[in-house]
Amino acid sequence: MKHEILSAHPTEFFRLIGHDIRWKILVELSHGDLRVQELVEKLNQPQNLISYHLQLLNEHGIVRDSRSAADGREIYYGIEIGKLAQLYRSSGLSLHPALFEDSLSGNLEVEYSLDKPLRVLFLCTHNSARSQMAEGILRSLGKGNIQVFSAGNEPSVVHPLAIRSMQAMGIDISNQTSKSMDQFSQIKFDYVITVCDKAREVCPIFPGDPKQIHWSFPDPAEVSGNEEVMLEAFNKTAVQLKTRIAYLLMIINRTNKTGAQL
Repeated sequence: MKHEILSAHPTEFFRLIGHDIRWKILVELSHGDLRVQELVEKLNQPQNLISYHLQLLNEHGIVRDSRSAADGREIYYGIEIGKLAQLYRSSGLSLHPALFEDSLSGNLEVEYSLDKPLRVLFLCTHNSARSQMAEGILRSLGKGNIQVFSAGNEPSVVHPLAIRSMQAMGIDISNQTSKSMDQFSQIKFDYVITVCDKAREVCPIFPGDPKQIHWSFPDPAEVSGNEEVMLEAFNKTAVQLKTRIAYLLMIINRTNKTGAQL
């Protein structure tokens, strides 16, 4: 059972994330989901030490783990952004109510001031669900400032439940089509984001050295059960994608204003 850090004990939360190695782990995971060995290489620390700190973060619900859909053996770790934001806000608010006042509403949509339109490509295996939903969400949140595309290494058709799930969010992806990633092999992108473990393993090199990000999402189309159960899986994926994309855009917007590197 996972432990919980209550807002009544904010120092415990800051002590947890303030440890040098745990902080560096969170910084690396803020860019995308990673495997233990990748964190070992990035932080130049022993694997058992990285695994220990990952376990602590996982036990407190700040980091999640998911088994790779590519080979079933590797484990990807990623930040539970909503949980981390909740704990961070509540801990800050326990010090002074004025802290994080702008984020209390829980509204993740912000205004973006970009010097030039960004070009983003989402990839998953069949380009039928996760990448299609991500394309629709980013196009909606980007408010015309972002050129967004999606593709797959084994393209098929847009899943009807992906369309229904997006409709519930007020986003229409019914006119989107499934496309091969080969179609975009010569196009320059600012960001290439894989939302599928299998797609990450075969992701080609795109021109222009785009920022490559991986988000490890299970395929909602592989959930077994009746239509109601499957739709619930699509809805859950849609919410998680929107959270990730909204926070990514916050970082992009901040990077654009400060000139810092993402």
